[in-house]
Amino acid sequence: MENKIKEIKEIKKMEVIGLEIPIITEPLGLDYLVDLIAQYPLKDNDIIVIAETIISKLEGNIFNKKDIAPSEKAKKLAEQLDKCPEVMEIILNESSEIVKMGDKFIITETKHGFVCANSGVDESNSNDAIKPLPKNPDNSAKYLKNAIIEKTGKKIGIIINDSMGRPFRKGACGVAIGVSGIRALWDRKGEKDLFGRELHTTEVGIADELASTASVVMGQSNEGIPLVIIRGAPVPFTEGVGSDLVREKEEDVFRK
Repeated sequence: MENKIKEIKEIKKMEVIGLEIPIITEPLGLDYLVDLIAQYPLKDNDIIVIAETIISKLEGNIFNKKDIAPSEKAKKLAEQLDKCPEVMEIILNESSEIVKMGDKFIITETKHGFVCANSGVDESNSNDAIKPLPKNPDNSAKYLKNAIIEKTGKKIGIIINDSMGRPFRKGACGVAIGVSGIRALWDRKGEKDLFGRELHTTEVGIADELASTASVVMGQSNEGIPLVIIRGAPVPFTEGVGSDLVREKEEDVFRK
């Protein structure tokens, strides 16, 4: 069979740049992060991916275990799931519904609408503190985008990412929980494929794909890289929000 490939051409390239910043331990406000990011030579259409941990810390959305008084429900669930009662109290406070419980795990729907383990509550990299997700990651992303554009004059997008497990798949992946400046859910219905056939159902969770890309560089342990610049991503720079990616409960066939 004749090989029809005459030559391979480089047609697209995307850079993923991890940035080390000072360790954040205090609620210094988002403007502190704006000033840090503005020190980097940004380019138009850069996408800045930020670990949700530093957003929660900067906004002061963090609790000390000694300040938490666990309810009886939290104590009972903590004993059942082998968890800290104070952490379980925050997990319950951050949830709108318990979706599933198993052997030492609890899946909840957060008040944001995310379905994830432990309501996204985290104890890692926070010195014995309890850290929920940012209260409104889309608002935080929008504030950062506008402030960075004003400070640098560059057209940029913002993604706030977190690591979550996935149904039917092992391992955690980065997902976008807050988005501003780019499309989060890319509806490509009506476009044509390589053979000219019209796409009828294709929607791309492009912000999740970028969040996961950034997570490879950020790491999941002690890498200390909570900030990533993605440069050259072929995505629409039109306004989107992370909540665009949340599937409505009535559309979720696995919860019916």
